[in-house]
Amino acid sequence: MYSILMVEDDEKIRRIVADTLKKWQYEVTEVTAFDKVLTEFERTDPHLVLLDINLPVFDGYYWCQQIRTVSKVPIMFLSSRNQNMDIVMAINMGGDDFIQKPFDLDILVAKIGALLRRKYDYQEDNNLRFAHRGLKLNVTNSTMEYDGQLAELSRNEFILLQLMMRQIGKIVSREDMMQALWNEEQFVDDNTLTVNVNRLRRKIAELGPESFIATRKGMGYVIE
Repeated sequence: MYSILMVEDDEKIRRIVADTLKKWQYEVTEVTAFDKVLTEFERTDPHLVLLDINLPVFDGYYWCQQIRTVSKVPIMFLSSRNQNMDIVMAINMGGDDFIQKPFDLDILVAKIGALLRRKYDYQEDNNLRFAHRGLKLNVTNSTMEYDGQLAELSRNEFILLQLMMRQIGKIVSREDMMQALWNEEQFVDDNTLTVNVNRLRRKIAELGPESFIATRKGMGYVIE
């Protein structure tokens, strides 16, 4: 489970966001002592920080700099400031993303998931391969191999196959798959996911393995 440190002095916003993230199985720590943000960060050692700019005592820029002296953890700014210079400063101070208030909670959750994946999920060993039933997935060049035959995968195909091959025998929900395919430019809907899964199935079948990806109606997909 990923842990998130939330530094937001608006109690209503903090509570709504925290409750939403907990529903997505994130562990959330809410900072309320705004003069001890770095202390709380070091105590909790989170995977990601959500950071407002306008805070009591010191602003978010200050705390971002303080965190950067001890960690490279992803930092996402949440702010009502809307000037280009605010975004530039946030990034220059060490922030990884900036979301302006008011924001859509679904988009916030999706962008958090994307930032966490970029930081943690895809930092693989250069020689790492996943293999099952003779099908091998090579993470270094987004290809799959079966019986000496090689096939290239699109970005979406690679993400989906890696996600399922990490969890052989376990159902991967459609919601998790759609979040995995999210990027900064396009939100993935249910129909887009279906299209990508079907393309991946056809590509695998062309190599040889049939019925490699099974559908669990109402739940998601599984590699058995």
